[in-house]
Amino acid sequence: MYTNSKLSKSIRLALAFGAASSLAFAGGVNAQEENDEEEEAQSERPERIQVVGSRIRTDGLDSATPIDIISTEIASEQGLNTLGELLRTSTIASGSDQLISAYSVGFVTSGGAGAESISMRGLGSSRTLVLLNGRRAGPAGTRGQVSAFDMNSLPISAIERVEILKDGASSLYGSDAVAGVINIITKRGDDKNINVSASQPFESGGETFRVNGTYGTTFDRGSYRIVADYNLNTGLKRGDRDHFGCPTRYFFDPESGERADPIDPRTGDYHCNDSGFGLWVNNGGRFQFDRDGFGFPNAASPDEYGNPLLAQAPDGWYWAGHTKETDGWFDNTSELHKNRTMIPKTTVWSIYQQADYDLTNNVSAYAELMHSQRTTEIDSVRQFWTSNPGLASYIPVNTLPGWEASNPALGVMPVALTDHYSSETTVDYSRFVLGLEGALGYWNWDVSWQRSLNRGEYAQEIIYNDSMIMAHESLLGLRDCGPGEVTQYSQKQCVDLNWFTDGHLSGMNVGDAQADFIFGHDKGKTVYKQDTVDAYITGDVFDLPAGPLATAVGVAYQTDEIQDTPGFHTRNGNSWGLSSAGITAGRSTTTAAYAEIQAPLVRDVFLVEALDLTASARYTNVNTYGSGDTYKLSANWTIGNGFRMRASRGTSFRAPALFELFLEGQTGFLGQNVDPCVNWIESTNEILQANCQAAGVPETYIAGVGGSMTTITGGGAGVLEAETSTSEGIGLVYTSPENTFAASVDYYDVTIRGQISNVAGSAVLSNCYFSENGFENEPFCDQITRRTGTEGNNFDWGVDEVRGGYLNTSEQRVRGADFVVTYQSETPIGHVRVRLNHTSTVERYFKQFADSDPTQYVGRVGSPKQSGTLNTTLTRDDWRFNWNIQYVDRVSNYHLYTRGNLTTYRGEDVEFVADAPRYFMHSVSVNTMIGDSLDVTLGLANVFDKRPPQGSPAAVNTAGNTMLFASQYELLGRRAFLNMSYAF
Repeated sequence: MYTNSKLSKSIRLALAFGAASSLAFAGGVNAQEENDEEEEAQSERPERIQVVGSRIRTDGLDSATPIDIISTEIASEQGLNTLGELLRTSTIASGSDQLISAYSVGFVTSGGAGAESISMRGLGSSRTLVLLNGRRAGPAGTRGQVSAFDMNSLPISAIERVEILKDGASSLYGSDAVAGVINIITKRGDDKNINVSASQPFESGGETFRVNGTYGTTFDRGSYRIVADYNLNTGLKRGDRDHFGCPTRYFFDPESGERADPIDPRTGDYHCNDSGFGLWVNNGGRFQFDRDGFGFPNAASPDEYGNPLLAQAPDGWYWAGHTKETDGWFDNTSELHKNRTMIPKTTVWSIYQQADYDLTNNVSAYAELMHSQRTTEIDSVRQFWTSNPGLASYIPVNTLPGWEASNPALGVMPVALTDHYSSETTVDYSRFVLGLEGALGYWNWDVSWQRSLNRGEYAQEIIYNDSMIMAHESLLGLRDCGPGEVTQYSQKQCVDLNWFTDGHLSGMNVGDAQADFIFGHDKGKTVYKQDTVDAYITGDVFDLPAGPLATAVGVAYQTDEIQDTPGFHTRNGNSWGLSSAGITAGRSTTTAAYAEIQAPLVRDVFLVEALDLTASARYTNVNTYGSGDTYKLSANWTIGNGFRMRASRGTSFRAPALFELFLEGQTGFLGQNVDPCVNWIESTNEILQANCQAAGVPETYIAGVGGSMTTITGGGAGVLEAETSTSEGIGLVYTSPENTFAASVDYYDVTIRGQISNVAGSAVLSNCYFSENGFENEPFCDQITRRTGTEGNNFDWGVDEVRGGYLNTSEQRVRGADFVVTYQSETPIGHVRVRLNHTSTVERYFKQFADSDPTQYVGRVGSPKQSGTLNTTLTRDDWRFNWNIQYVDRVSNYHLYTRGNLTTYRGEDVEFVADAPRYFMHSVSVNTMIGDSLDVTLGLANVFDKRPPQGSPAAVNTAGNTMLFASQYELLGRRAFLNMSYAF
C-alpha cells in the first residue's frame, strides 16, 4: 500500500492549506517528525505521491501549475450540504454563474431537473473534467443532454478534499479538460463515526437534514471503508420568501426616484405582475372576473372603464389593462403561484465503499463501489389557451352566453392557469472501479477498469395536445363532442371544456371530467454508460546532474453510450406547449496514448535554486470524429529567498459529447417576424434582397401570415469536429522564511476555437439570407424550408421549418488572474490562520461566427469582474472559531440596452433595474470536542440576512423580483446550522 507513510500524511496536511501555501506549512509538519526519520538511510529516495495535474509521483509541494485544495472542513465550518455548494466557494466558480438545482424549475437544463454541475471559469461544465480519486467520474442526469458529472451523486461525507487544477490538461487526461480538472479525493483510514447535520433558515422552507455513518478498518495487508449517507432538502416554495413572491414591474420615476408601478386597489400596494389568466381581448387588455367582490365597474360600463365595443357582460366581469390605472386591476395573485417550487425538494441516499489489499509486498489490489439515488420533486404553474394551427384562437364575443358585442369583430382568447405541471425525477448512479497498483524498484504502475452507469427516469405532468385540438374544434362548432369522438394518442373521450368560467380560468375548479380529458402524464428514461481502462507506469529514467529525470507513460481506452427515450406523448408531439423530441442514442469509442517527462535542469546557481521543466503529450482517437494530439509544457523556477515562478502553455481538446452528435429532433417555435425576408423589397441591404429573391420569395411578401415556424434542434453527427483550445499561464509564488506567510498570483488565458454550440433557428435564418456566398452556395440555407405560396396554404411564403442544432462555431476566450494570500501564526489568543482567495476576470467573450461581434460577459449579472473569499480561523485549546466572507463585485446589464436604464411604460419614461451592488455574505461557526468522541460545530450562515439583489423582470430574468442566473447570491436568508460527529 502507498497511502500511510509519514511523508504522505504531512503532504495531506499541507495540501489542506492550498497549493500556494503548501511550502509554508509542510515544513513545520516535517520538522515535527524529523527525529523519527533520522535513522532512515540518507541515500534512500523520498517517498512520492501523485497530485492532480501530473501522472508523475513527486513530493507534491512545488506544482508547476496552480492548484487549489479545498478541504471538506470548509463544509462543516460554513454549513454547506453538498459537493456543489462546496465547489461554489472556490474562485474558479464564483466568477461565473453555475448550474444549481433552482434553475431546473421552469427551464430545461443540462442533466435534467435537480442536476448541479461546475463550469470552471464560465467555460461550460462540459469543458471541466471531474475525476474521482484520479479517474474519470462518468456523467449523470436525465434527458438527452447528459454530459457532466452530477455534483449531487457523491456524498460530501465521503470526501477528504478536492484538488482543483486551474489549467487545461488534455495532454494527460484527454477530452473535456479544457478549463481545468476537479479531482475529488475520498477519505481513507480506519475511523468509525456517526454524523448528523442540519441547516434551519430563520424563515420556514429550505431546511436540510443529513445523517451518515462511516466504518473504516485497516489490517496487516489492507484496509476497508464504507460510508452510508442520507440527505434531505425539504425545498423552498415561492411563497416562503417575499423576494420570490409576486414580481412587480419595479419601475422608477427618472425625476423623483419614486416607484412608477401601478397600484393594486385591492391591496394598496404595487401591482403583482405574475403570469395571469382571464379572457384576452383583441382590442387590448383582458376581461376578468371579480373573484373577491371588490366592486370593479362592469366590463360593458358606459364610462371609461368599459370596453367601447362591448354592449353587455355578465355581472362580476370587468375590463383590465387598458390604462396604467387598470393595469393595477389585473388579477395575477392566484394561490397556485405561491406553491411553485423555487428550490426543488431533493432526497439523496448513497453508499460508498473502498478497499485495498496487498497481494504481495509490491502489488496491491483496490476497488471502489458507489451507488446513489436522487429524487427531485418540482411543482410548477403554467398558462394554457385555445390554440390550434389554422384555427382562430380569438373567439367572437357574441358566441358567449351572457355577452354581447356592439362590434362583431370583438373577440376573446381564454387563457387559464393550472398547477398540473409538476415533475419527479429519479436518478440512480453507480460507479465501480477495480485496479492493481505496484512497484518495480523505483517505478510505480497502475492498471484500472471503471464502469459508471446512470439510469434516470423523468415523469412530467402534461396537457394532451390532441385533447386541446379536439376541445378547440368543439368550441368553434367544427366537431360534435359526442360518443365515439376519441383523441388520437391519449385515447380520451371528447369533453367540452368550460373555457369561459372563472373556475377554469383560475385553475381552481376545472372539473373532474374536463381535467381527465386534457391532463395526463408522460415518463421518459435515460441510460448513460461509460467504461474506462487506464494503465500507466511512472518512475525515474536516470539521474541528471540536477536530479532524477522522471517520466510517466500510459494508454487508455474508453467507451460512452447514451440512450434517452422521451415519453410516448413527447415523442409524438402530443405534449401541448412543450417541445417534442425523438430518441437520442449513440456510442463512441476513445483510444489514447500519453507520456509525461519531468526534467530538473538547474540546481543551486545564482538566482536559480531549482529549475524544472515538465512536458506531456497525448494522442487520441475518437471514432465519432477522428484523431488529434495535444501537448503541454510547464516550467517551475525556484528563484530563492522564498520566491518561485511557474509558467505553462498547452493545448486541449473536447470531443463532441454524445448528445451533441446524436440529439434527435427536439422542436420549438419561432414567430414569423424573425424571417429576414418579410417585406424584403423595402430593405436597403442588397445581399438580403438578392438572397430572398433567389429563395423564390415574391416582392409582395410583406407579412408572415401562417403562424409560427417550427424550429428543429438536432445533433451534428458526421459534421462536428472536436473543439481545440490553447491555455497559457504564468505565476509568482512567495513563501516567507519563517513559514507563516505565503502568496501567489497567477495569470491565465484560455482560448477555445471551433466551439460546439447550439445554433438557434434565428441565427440560421440570419446567416442564410445575409450571406455573401449567395443563397445557392450558403450551407445554412439548406436548413430552411419555406411554404410554397399556393392556394392550399393561403398563399403563404412564410418559413415552415428551420433546422438549427449543434455546429462548430467560432471561439470563446477567458483571461484573468488568481490571487491567494495565506497567513498563520501563534498569537496570545491562539493560533490564527487567514486565507484570501481572489479572482479578477479581465475578459470573457463568445463569438458565434468568425464575422460576429464578440459577446462580452464580464460585468454582467452572474459574471462579476471581481470575486473571492476571506477565511479567518482562530484555534484555542479545544475550540476553533471560524469567520468567512464571500464577496462578488457589482454587476450591470445596462450596456445591453440602447437607452441604458430607461424604457417607456404607457408612453412615459421610467427607469428599470438591471444592476446589483457589491455583495458580501458572512458566516461564523464554532467547533469543539466534547469528551474524546463528540465533535460539534454550530454556526450561522448569512449572518446579516443579506438578501439577493432585486431587478425588473422586463430587463433581467427573475423569480419574483430576485435576479436569476446569478448563483453567487444566497437564496435562503439567514440560517443556523449544526453538525455533530460521534467517533467510536
